[in-house]
Amino acid sequence: MKPDLNPSLATKPHYPILDGLRGIAAIIVVTFHLAEPLGTGHLDIVVNHGYLAVDFFFLLSGFVMGYAYDDRWNKMSVANFFKRRIIRLQPMVVLGMTLGAIGFYFTDSTIWPLIHTVPIWKMLLVMLIGYTILPIPLSMDIRGWQEMHPLNSVGWSLFFEYIANILYAVWIRKFSKTALTILVLIAAVALAHLAITNGDLSGGWTLNVEQVRIGLTRTMFPFFAGLLLSRIAKPTRIKNAFLWCSLLIAIVLYMPRIGGAQHLWMNGIYESVCVIIIFPLIVYLGASGVIQGQREQKICKFLGDLSYPLYLVHYPIVYFYVAWISNTKGISILQALPHALLILVSAIILAHLSLKWYDEPVRKWLQKKLN
Repeated sequence: MKPDLNPSLATKPHYPILDGLRGIAAIIVVTFHLAEPLGTGHLDIVVNHGYLAVDFFFLLSGFVMGYAYDDRWNKMSVANFFKRRIIRLQPMVVLGMTLGAIGFYFTDSTIWPLIHTVPIWKMLLVMLIGYTILPIPLSMDIRGWQEMHPLNSVGWSLFFEYIANILYAVWIRKFSKTALTILVLIAAVALAHLAITNGDLSGGWTLNVEQVRIGLTRTMFPFFAGLLLSRIAKPTRIKNAFLWCSLLIAIVLYMPRIGGAQHLWMNGIYESVCVIIIFPLIVYLGASGVIQGQREQKICKFLGDLSYPLYLVHYPIVYFYVAWISNTKGISILQALPHALLILVSAIILAHLSLKWYDEPVRKWLQKKLN
């Protein structure tokens, strides 16, 4: 999820280090999805906490949303706000769903027995619904994983991103700092309860009551904690912030699972601390950071520009990798590593090409047409 940092839409300087951190987190998401099929379950995935990058994205979005828009509502309508968000988010959503549709019938595997029974009209209907980012019901699950976006799994987080945007624009932007603090505290308790009782924060991608509850809980605290942070934080000047924040986010997301099957609550406490305390700290440090020269500036810009396209286009490629893993019984991590690296590099190249040849031109065209 990429915040609206387009200079044409805002005159404020933005935070380049936060751009870079978003890119680091997006790359870790890809490595998590590459490691996931090599585990026997959620307890032994090598990149065990990679899914928490989504919660980090939500917090970044809330922070930048408050910074970019809080003081502009006297001259910006709600409709104009949503127009900007749609221009920013939807082009890559459409491309990601299209790529998922193109590769759908070619990801043949025993773990997806439904694929070759799905008529083309139904797949195309799922794709068209996916373009809107609205979730599909379980009756239209064409892959068999009970995902609300079976052509591009990551679409679920964009659905909840839009919900947070709607709540912000229609209602919560009007909250005082006190009211917002109370909301964030309540959301923090709900998030900690979810993490500790379930053992983790994984989930949110299925259209049923329990999974929607998980998705909303994972969204409400980080997004509105980020918004609160943007209102109360007074960034200082910290040297080498990008390096230290990058290391910290990598350590947090690559940390092995804690407690095992016998003590699930321990891992829940770890994830609660990460999302409620460590992630806001990382964002504050990143916002306070001072860019160390042109090289770091270019790295942060590249990673920031890459992050949203990479998030939206990597999973259609990962489906092929997952199918290969499932069809190659007993493959080890070392045997899969060259293939995983190839997928990672391919996803980064595809994301960069998507950005330059599709996303930026389409957004520029939409801005001219709709402004």
